[in-house]
Amino acid sequence: MDQKETAIEEKWIDPDDAPELTDEWFAQAEIRRAGKIVRRGRPRLENPKRQVALRIDPDVIDRFKADGAGWQSRMNEALRKAVGL
Repeated sequence: MDQKETAIEEKWIDPDDAPELTDEWFAQAEIRRAGKIVRRGRPRLENPKRQVALRIDPDVIDRFKADGAGWQSRMNEALRKAVGL
């Protein structure tokens, strides 16, 4: 036998040496139904918002940001009122 054939040895793995299935393992596992992966997390919205590039005067943006977090939602609400929604 030459050296390449002797260097490859398959190690037998005893099935009793398998790691224990813990809650952490199950938390990371894929969940499948009818062969499709079930996605976890936040469900998709029926009417998701779309991202657009929009140029707005800096003073308008500064005014919305001055009121703190949520300025984009407040700007969206102001635009909805402006178009009558």
